[in-house]
Amino acid sequence: MTLDEGTQKAYRRLKQLQLVVQHIESSAAYLLGSGIEPEPRGNDQSLEVTQRVLESLEAERERLYRDVHDGPAQVLANAIFEVEYLERIAERAPAEVRQTLRTELGGLKGQFRSSLDSVRAMIYDLRPPELSELGLAEAMRNYASEWQTRCGIKVSSTLDVAETGLTPQQELAVYRVMQEALQNVNKHARAAVVGVVWQRSTASWVLHVTDDGVGFDLVKVARRVKSVGLLSMRERAELIGGSLQIQSTPGKGTAVTLLLPTKGSEPGSHGERGRTLGRQD
Repeated sequence: MTLDEGTQKAYRRLKQLQLVVQHIESSAAYLLGSGIEPEPRGNDQSLEVTQRVLESLEAERERLYRDVHDGPAQVLANAIFEVEYLERIAERAPAEVRQTLRTELGGLKGQFRSSLDSVRAMIYDLRPPELSELGLAEAMRNYASEWQTRCGIKVSSTLDVAETGLTPQQELAVYRVMQEALQNVNKHARAAVVGVVWQRSTASWVLHVTDDGVGFDLVKVARRVKSVGLLSMRERAELIGGSLQIQSTPGKGTAVTLLLPTKGSEPGSHGERGRTLGRQD
């Protein structure tokens, strides 16, 4: 005996949603680690060009954030309810197909829940940080705390909450570099602990993101054309006048360091007005 036509149509619709999920994940992955083509520097328009590039990328992220929040996330949530409805219907199906339906629907529901969790994580990563309201250090602390809860990897942070003197574009780029570094840890490092340090030295602001994970061979990774995450961090650093250093050894973890020179640095003043936020080890 076969299922009624309405049940079959609902089941086919749920299958089609799997394609929607794949499209969402590929689109978000592109923007979450998208490479930026640095413009040639050395002319009077370089600052304006840099600002346009960064603003354009953030505008794309915000557009995707709204689209995913208002569309696919809600679709996936509704799909889970539909699966649960079909599970109840399946209990009335003939015995010879009941167990098959239970297995298929249970698998679909698990996939949709996993995809919904992934989409919600993407939404959090894509949304614009409230740097002007919170300040850079507080925004970084909030993200690191949420990332620790979501990924299950301990974060030890030491964050200087002094005024940075950086432009909004520079602060946003620093935030995105930290975000990308943590995403790389989650994807590749298999780490237990991550350290995040944001502090001012005599002549520059410095961001350190370190982990105790598996590490990697820098030479081999540098030869890969599609090392998008590392490329994205390096290009962001260059666009705001900074530099990115990456140190890693197989089996000994990774350290990502962003150096951002400051203008009009006042040696000695940092000790008087700087303070830290978070846990120091």
